[in-house]
Amino acid sequence: MVLLKGWKYAAMVGTVVGAIGLAIYPIIVSPMMNPEPYKKQQAVNRSGIKQEEVQPGNMKVWSDPFARPKAEEK
Repeated sequence: MVLLKGWKYAAMVGTVVGAIGLAIYPIIVSPMMNPEPYKKQQAVNRSGIKQEEVQPGNMKVWSDPFARPKAEEK
């Protein structure tokens, strides 16, 4: 068994960390930094779906619970 020491150990650790970073970038980082292509694709995929009709159990369609009420709703 070969024991890695010094710069070889640092190179191995750097390679592992770099490979994980390369794998994570297109999955996590890229969609967070540029969400527009995903929003467009979602709009195309959901174009014929009426959310009120497919909502299970006659539940209300999701709305932001932290949104401020409008002047008409007060």
